[in-house]
Amino acid sequence: MSTEISEISDWQINGIITAANDLRNGGTSTASTSQHIAGAFVLNRMDLLPSGYSDVIEAWDRLDDWQPYVRLIKQKYMHLVG
Repeated sequence: MSTEISEISDWQINGIITAANDLRNGGTSTASTSQHIAGAFVLNRMDLLPSGYSDVIEAWDRLDDWQPYVRLIKQKYMHLVG
C-alpha cells in the first residue's frame, strides 16, 4: 500500500482502493464482499463482481452505506487506483 493511501483516514476508502487495485492487477481480491463489490464499481468492471452478484442493481444495493465511498473515490482518489 502506498504512503498516499495510508494517509487517508477512512479504513473503508483504503480497503476499497486496495480491493480495486487487487482486482485490476489480478482479477481477484481477498477483501470483504462489500470492498470487492465497491472495487468493481470504482473500476467500472461489473465482470469483476463476486460470484452471486451478476445483477448490477443488486450489487449496488448490497453496498448500502458504502455507496458514498465509491463516489468519493471516483471523484478524488482515482489517481491511487491502478
